[in-house]
Amino acid sequence: MEDGQEKVIRIYTDGAARGNPGPGGLGVVLLMGKHRKEYAEGYRRTTNNRMELLAVVRALQLLKTNAYPVEVYSDSKYVVDAITKGWLKNWVRTDFKQKKNRDLWEKYLKVAKPFDLRFFWVKGHANNPENNRCDELAVWASKQPGLPSDVPFESENP
Repeated sequence: MEDGQEKVIRIYTDGAARGNPGPGGLGVVLLMGKHRKEYAEGYRRTTNNRMELLAVVRALQLLKTNAYPVEVYSDSKYVVDAITKGWLKNWVRTDFKQKKNRDLWEKYLKVAKPFDLRFFWVKGHANNPENNRCDELAVWASKQPGLPSDVPFESENP
């Protein structure tokens, strides 16, 4: 990095559902130095928690290197606490007994493996411009025509 900038990738994520369940979307902002990438994706019927978690999964899938530490900023206590407070480890140990979103947690575990990750909770709809941008992206994505199915969710929740 130039100018002595810290070598770290910062990821901001957010998920949204209009109704719970309802049309949903996710938004991602990736930052490293002066580089920026935005990403959004929507589904016709899903939940807010699924979109919050899938946003993190998609963000990690978008990364082209694992050579730098990654900071993940999310306004989802569900996601951040599951990872930082060890709930996810317990869910794995109990084979996700009576836990929702197993498919996405298993995807997260697979894509997260090669990264040095640190998670941070940020207050949603507050004064964090990157989190606010992720919210805008997620809501926009949830309103797009012809959204695909969130197959695992819709097959379990017809």
